[in-house]
Amino acid sequence: MNAAPLDAAYVLNVKTYTDRLASITRQLEAFGLEAEVIHEWDIDDISPEAAARWFSAATLGRTTPAQRSCALKHVEALQRIVAKGHRHALVLEDDAMLAPDFLDGVRRALAEAPTYPEASVIYIGSGGNFYTPRSQREPGRSLYPGARGRFTDSYILGATTAGMRLDWMRSRGIEHPIDNQFDMMDRELGIRMLWLEDPVVEQGSKNGRFATTIERPLPRWLQGLQFNLEKLRRKWLYQLWR
Repeated sequence: MNAAPLDAAYVLNVKTYTDRLASITRQLEAFGLEAEVIHEWDIDDISPEAAARWFSAATLGRTTPAQRSCALKHVEALQRIVAKGHRHALVLEDDAMLAPDFLDGVRRALAEAPTYPEASVIYIGSGGNFYTPRSQREPGRSLYPGARGRFTDSYILGATTAGMRLDWMRSRGIEHPIDNQFDMMDRELGIRMLWLEDPVVEQGSKNGRFATTIERPLPRWLQGLQFNLEKLRRKWLYQLWR
């Protein structure tokens, strides 16, 4: 990981999604980066015993097998981060699309991270097309506290924050899809949610690059259209009066 001030990078991938893995691997290599791939916890790997250990009966009834698989892949990443004592580890879902200034964004985020000494997670993507209003931004500043996460396609955290999340889930179980679960537990635990401005990752299953496998399937052209209309509205139009 010499090309960036990261201890490690992890990519969450379903073993059969070879096109997604090839895509994110090529993108990372272009920046001189490589990632450890997490193949554990595909849908077929989740035994009834494992499901019962991590999910309540109510949660099993309101989440899909794909959502539970995604959640446990994030758990696996957190466990590795804790086991290896990483200070700054990048977690990417396999549909992440990296911007040309991706590496610069990572460096800017980590350069400012000491400004927030408490436990924190840095969201470097535009998940949900959420942006800090222009009126609140400051020249030369890249990290801003967010009221929520920006989904789980791309984030940076260390062993302390990862351990806090794991302890919460071990004691309480996973009760929601993992992006909502992280938001809920982070607020309760006092984990600071930080947004990188401007974000340097988009989610390929949102912008039409890949078909979604977690949510209600839509034609890729329609996914892309919806994403770009929302991006136009939230990133540009809202900024005119915010």
